[in-house]
This record gives sequence, structure tokens and C-alpha cells, in this order.
Amino acid sequence: MSTIQELFQKGRSLLKDFSNPHLEAKLILLKCLSLSEEQFLTSLDQRVSKAQGKNFNRLISKRLTGIPLSYITESKEFWSISLKVSPGVLIPRPETELLVEKVLDCSPGDDEIIVDIGTGCGSIAISLAKELPCTRILATDISRKALRLARMNASSQKVTNITFVAGNLYAPLEKLQMEGKCDFIVSNPPYVSEAEWGTLTSEVQDHEPRSALVAGETGLEVIKPLIQGAPVYLRPGGILLFEIGYSQRDEVQSILHSFPVLQDVKFHKDLAGSDRVASARAGK
Repeated sequence: MSTIQELFQKGRSLLKDFSNPHLEAKLILLKCLSLSEEQFLTSLDQRVSKAQGKNFNRLISKRLTGIPLSYITESKEFWSISLKVSPGVLIPRPETELLVEKVLDCSPGDDEIIVDIGTGCGSIAISLAKELPCTRILATDISRKALRLARMNASSQKVTNITFVAGNLYAPLEKLQMEGKCDFIVSNPPYVSEAEWGTLTSEVQDHEPRSALVAGETGLEVIKPLIQGAPVYLRPGGILLFEIGYSQRDEVQSILHSFPVLQDVKFHKDLAGSDRVASARAGK
């Protein structure tokens, strides 16, 4: 039987062509052995069972085929929260944390209504629910699989101020008669164009849900109706915030300016210096 240290070294060697083989091998080991990082560090000389070793080899083999690490470990950290993820649901990206940050910058934390359109695994909604426990959050998604996962994540994080509703874009808000009632509308919509899809890594193209990334030929096919519907559901002074592609600022700015009721248009840069989040306020 191998020790944890020996399996760890083997994993690092096999994953040497990945950007961070040390981290990836460790996370796969933690998954296989159901260990915390602290337990891992204090148990390197411990021997593992044959079954555990076999499972580790199986998961390493899956990673070598290009399956995303988060799908293998079934988890992804977002806003310092460990979220369950699974194939068929988009893996949260670090740059999307900027959306959470900007809502927190604008919110007084009172009894507000926040809508998260296209919630996926619930990363944005759950992060905001934990930071703003007095708010009421409505999280929507067209994918029922995503909503099931988001509900599981909300339950595991013990947040109770989120309501999950199935539906596309503003359809759930229309059914709930939310016109003029929302303090924030937040979204990480699909914004990749057909041409850009072909430039993404095979890891993304072969494994992540295309529908959660690709909007259409231009990449603006979801952003346009998202902007168009926002004035209907935002209260006066309410704020729309959404993620955009790194090269979409000018086109998105033009769309936002075509709706005079949406004022105070701003763009916020991610850590890489790209315009990543657009925001606008509904006029009073």
C-alpha cells in the first residue's frame, strides 16, 4: 500500500503539464480521502487502502483527459465559499466575484430585493445572501439541473433568504408581478460569440455547458434583452449589474445609452484590467 505522500508525488508527476500540478494533485487527494487540508498535511506518512489508491488513479486519469478539476472534485471555491459543481452546470469564475463586490459597494444591506438572473450553481446569490442576510434574493435559471444544484448549495451554506425559480430571463419576474420592485438585478449572462467559442480551450468546449457561455453570433444576444427588460422591473434608483466580455464595452455602452431611463452607466475592471462588469441605475 502507498502512503499519502507517495500518491501525492505520483499525482504531481502525472499532472506535470498542467499549470499547477501541486495544487491539483492535492485537491484530488483530498477528494479521494475525504480529508481537510490540515489533515492532509499531518497525515503524509499514513498508508491508504488499495481502493483509495485505485480511486485516486481513476480521478487522475480523468483529469488527464481534460475533464475540469472542479467537476472531478465536485467543488469550486467562490467568494471564500465552497460550492458543489457538476457537469452540465457552469463552473464559477474568479472574475465574477467582481459582481458580488459591486453589489456590496452599493447596497445598504437593508430589506432589499436582489434578483440574480441565470444563477447557475448559485454562486452570486449565495455569496450575497451570506453577506446581506436582511435582503430578499430571487435566483432564476432556465436549467432545472442548475437550480437543483443551487438549492443544494444554499442548503449546505445554511442561507434561507433565497427563492429559486425556473425560467428564462424576466419570465419568472413577470409571473411574480415584480414590476418596479427590484433594488438590484444582477447577472452573469452568456456573452461568448460563436467565433469566440472556437478559440476557447478544449477543456471548456468539451465539458462545460455551451448554452451557459455562448449567446449567439455576436455574443450580445442575451445582454440586449437583459438591458431592455431591466427598467420594467427595477424600482426608481435600482441598479442593473452584469458581466460582459473583455472586448464588449463599446457595444454594451451603446445599448445601455439607447435606454435613456438607464442612467449613470459605468464599467468596472477586473484584476486583469479588463472591463468586466457593466452597471446602470434606473432613473427616478
